[in-house]
Amino acid sequence: MERMPRWADVFLVPFINLLLAFFVSGLVVLAVGEDPLKAVWIMLKGSLGSTAGLGYTLYYATNYIFTGLAVAVAFHARLFNIGGEGQATIAGVGVALALLAVNWPHWMLALPFAIIGAGAFGAFWASIPAYLQAKRGSHIVITTIMFNFIAAAVMGYLLNGPLKSPKTQNAESLPFPPGTHLPTAHELLAPLGIEFSKSAPLNVSFLLALLCAVLVFLLLWRTRLGYAIRAFGQSESAARYAGISSVKIIMITMLISGALAGMLAINVVMGEQGRLIKEFVEGAGFVGIAVALMGRSHPFGIVLAAILFGMLTQGGFELLWEMPNLSKEMVLVIQALIILFTGALDNMVRAPLERLFLYLNRKKRAA
Repeated sequence: MERMPRWADVFLVPFINLLLAFFVSGLVVLAVGEDPLKAVWIMLKGSLGSTAGLGYTLYYATNYIFTGLAVAVAFHARLFNIGGEGQATIAGVGVALALLAVNWPHWMLALPFAIIGAGAFGAFWASIPAYLQAKRGSHIVITTIMFNFIAAAVMGYLLNGPLKSPKTQNAESLPFPPGTHLPTAHELLAPLGIEFSKSAPLNVSFLLALLCAVLVFLLLWRTRLGYAIRAFGQSESAARYAGISSVKIIMITMLISGALAGMLAINVVMGEQGRLIKEFVEGAGFVGIAVALMGRSHPFGIVLAAILFGMLTQGGFELLWEMPNLSKEMVLVIQALIILFTGALDNMVRAPLERLFLYLNRKKRAA
């Protein structure tokens, strides 16, 4: 069966979907009495027009890369992991325990243990729904959603009980040792003579996110395990016939997915907050679903989609100041439209393009 070229599937279809989403968003902005072109300019200027805006954009993008990769790995095994929110939440506990256990003298010593804590706790939280599906037949979508709420309840208990700081009435842990502070973009670039905003929370976690994207690519397309994951996702019955254990693939895939979602805690808990707080994930687990869909579950596409959603998040805050008729929910509308066009309405663009390329190929052969 003939199909359209890979570049059209990876780049052209998402690009057209994105244009359609922004066009409909522009109509919504127009309907509330504002200029859509001005709104786009404000968002672009707010997200990329200064080092502060760029720093916040890439900071949010870091979270979305982690959660997008988590969703994508599960997608390749035909598993719909909607539990990134809860997995990242529990991973924050792992980071806090690792950083509070020792008076770390330097962040380079603390970071590996924080990564282990985040990955282990995130993987553990994902392993329970994985086991329930692999052994009991429970649907992964239902169980991962439920575990998001359980994670929030567990976090509330810990931050109002065993992990609560006695120095404040807020539901938060003790501050981490000063040596655990991750260097920001300003601190990294200043010795090179490059000026970057001191207020931007962008830190070395962004490099960790890019490294994770490379590792996920190598895993999925350069290892036997990655081949088994993708084969299982394409056809579970064929994979079983080839000797691939469904229980093993479900468990391993969800462990990797949960560990990737847990890396978000490095960026927020260790990199920005310097302590464990409630609700630090702020919906990034759900945004990761849209990022994975738009990035076609490919690490390179996920990085680009995460930067776009980072721009939407940061640019959306600028709209609150510049356009009083628009609220923060407007950004959610734009994100929802992108999800709608890249997910549910994807075939509306894909099918005509496939027919077009099929027609062009036949015409080329006939000539």
